[in-house]
Amino acid sequence: MTDAIAFLHTAQVHVPTFERLTREIAPELEVRHLVMEELLHEARAVGIDNPMFAARVHEAMREAASDGAAVVACTCSTIGGIAEKTATGGAFTAQRIDRAMADRAVRAGPRVLIAAALESTLEPTTALVLSAAAQAGVGVRPSVLLVAEAWAHFEAGDTARYIEMLASAIRSAAIGADVVVLAQASMAPVAGELADLGIEVLGSPGPGVAHAVATLRASRSAWGPRAATPT
Repeated sequence: MTDAIAFLHTAQVHVPTFERLTREIAPELEVRHLVMEELLHEARAVGIDNPMFAARVHEAMREAASDGAAVVACTCSTIGGIAEKTATGGAFTAQRIDRAMADRAVRAGPRVLIAAALESTLEPTTALVLSAAAQAGVGVRPSVLLVAEAWAHFEAGDTARYIEMLASAIRSAAIGADVVVLAQASMAPVAGELADLGIEVLGSPGPGVAHAVATLRASRSAWGPRAATPT
């Protein structure tokens, strides 16, 4: 293993975001990226319960770790639940980027609004929130908001319109919620648009990267001092 974190993405647009976040928190670490857009397309076509598809995701995670990364985080919430179950043989730690967000959300209040632009994201994110609540020993009442019409703008590269549509829909739906979960990493900028909402609006990239870095640093401490290289 090396002092490196790798990310598995299903959209090229995520690379600079996660590169920047990791550099801000841990400039000393190597950061690697593997982009496999076809995994999201396949997930939407065959479903995330397909065993052959799950095997593809696991292989992608191992490929992302193949240069020796100690932690590999999947940034796609649709396939993150599969990704974190990758058998690593102790070679690396497999994570999903949205777990840290969910852990924080369930402590903010029982009424969790889960917002997404892709239907395929809703079920795995809801399951994640319920799992996080069970682990924390708290009760939650999740509700979901699908803003499907926004996704075409993301695919077309019109990020401004994508964020605008999401923010507007969430603002209307968040009445009565204690916290909003932005189910997809691409939605993170919405939090800034809703800073005046009066409740937490949580995106996955920041908490997820911080958790990945903390995991790597903890494992590095466990390795102990490095042996000097013979000269």
